[in-house]
Amino acid sequence: MITIIEIDTNLICEMTDKGERLDRRNFEEYRNVQVEQGFVSSAEGSARVRLGGTEVVAGVKMDVGEPFPDTPDEGVLMVATEFVPLASPDFEAGPPREEAIEVSRVVDRAIRESKALDMKKLCLTPGEKVWMIYIDIDVLDNDGNLIDAAGIAAAAALLDARIPELENDKPVYTEKGYHKLQLNGIPLSATVAKVSNRMLVDPSFAEEMAAHARLTIGSVDRDNQVHLCSMQKGGPGGFSQKEIEEVIDIALRKAEEIRDMLKKL
Repeated sequence: MITIIEIDTNLICEMTDKGERLDRRNFEEYRNVQVEQGFVSSAEGSARVRLGGTEVVAGVKMDVGEPFPDTPDEGVLMVATEFVPLASPDFEAGPPREEAIEVSRVVDRAIRESKALDMKKLCLTPGEKVWMIYIDIDVLDNDGNLIDAAGIAAAAALLDARIPELENDKPVYTEKGYHKLQLNGIPLSATVAKVSNRMLVDPSFAEEMAAHARLTIGSVDRDNQVHLCSMQKGGPGGFSQKEIEEVIDIALRKAEEIRDMLKKL
């Protein structure tokens, strides 16, 4: 028995072989990207991102807490993703699914390994008090490429974030802080899917179903250069060394386009 997904998958592969996509984009083209900062008034920083039919919201909250024992003079970063059940028939209420955990880890890794946040500057009292940065990502609608959408939202929320004022070593949340959270570059991820041995930027949900594999490349702009900072492979298929080099080149260029857009917000 042939299911609708199987029919769509076959169609997508056939079109890809012909150099076409269902939405008529070229292979290296993102869907329309819309970013709105300051979407959540109660957060220190926030952003809503629409990437085609995919929609996510990211919020940054900051609190004072104890550092990890092995990094007593560094702040703490935590990223969590929730798939809102209304976003997709596949999403269910309950503990985070494997896909949500993967989104969190990939976004976290790109930010952490980029060194865009100077964690030592988030230390208040070594071994006792540091700033804790929580990035919460909610997926409101899923039409594919959640990792890139979440990464863009997280970066935009960090750019929007202000550090709360302290009274008696406790954050004051009633007013926005005066000091922006300082970033050394903008960390972003760009995902390329491999469909019928062709490389597709920003795969839609249907294209993800047809993909043999995907590769997400994290990068950051610093010192007038773009630096590779993370990689994450998904899917059962593989990439040759030549294909990996091709994906890295494409992903770095596409991330720079998104980065330029965020700088203009």
